[in-house]
Amino acid sequence: MSTLRVGKPEMAVEVATALTPHDLADLCEATNAAIIEGGGFGWVSSQDRAALARHFRGVLLVPDRTLFIARLDGTVVGSAQLVRPPRNNEAQAFAAQLTHAYIAPYARGFGLARMLVDRVEEQAAATGLRVLNLDVRETQESAIALFEALGYTRWGTHPAYARVDGRTVAGHFYHKLLEPGRGRSTDSLIGAR
Repeated sequence: MSTLRVGKPEMAVEVATALTPHDLADLCEATNAAIIEGGGFGWVSSQDRAALARHFRGVLLVPDRTLFIARLDGTVVGSAQLVRPPRNNEAQAFAAQLTHAYIAPYARGFGLARMLVDRVEEQAAATGLRVLNLDVRETQESAIALFEALGYTRWGTHPAYARVDGRTVAGHFYHKLLEPGRGRSTDSLIGAR
């Protein structure tokens, strides 16, 4: 029996510094759903819960990674990671990578993916980052449409980017300039054209 939803769903995106056992289970379920559906994560086949739990526990331990989780009516239904360059990479200290961004298929259509990416961008800009980079398989059409609608610029395509279901697929590379809340504009600092 399905439950009839009344009113708008409650949506939230937060930075995860720890995961309760319940949130970790929900995150593993959402991740597997996204993997099976074909988008948003590097794995292409379903993973057991223990492997996914180890992955996310590890993410929380890496100083240069920030894990964002998306909730729909209190349940974790997706995530994204912000990966900053290591401290010895001063030349690229102004840029970071947005990676592993996805919403489980059963939680799409509410605007939560847009909210998730917006929150990552806000956090990145607030910490002084001026550029977000990302890459996505050509088969992930919904993700491509979202990133392009959010102002990401495709700067290149790698024809042999990934292997999925026995075939090679291309990948697209994107970037977006972030504006700080105050101070000099990104364009004036990096000389964007």
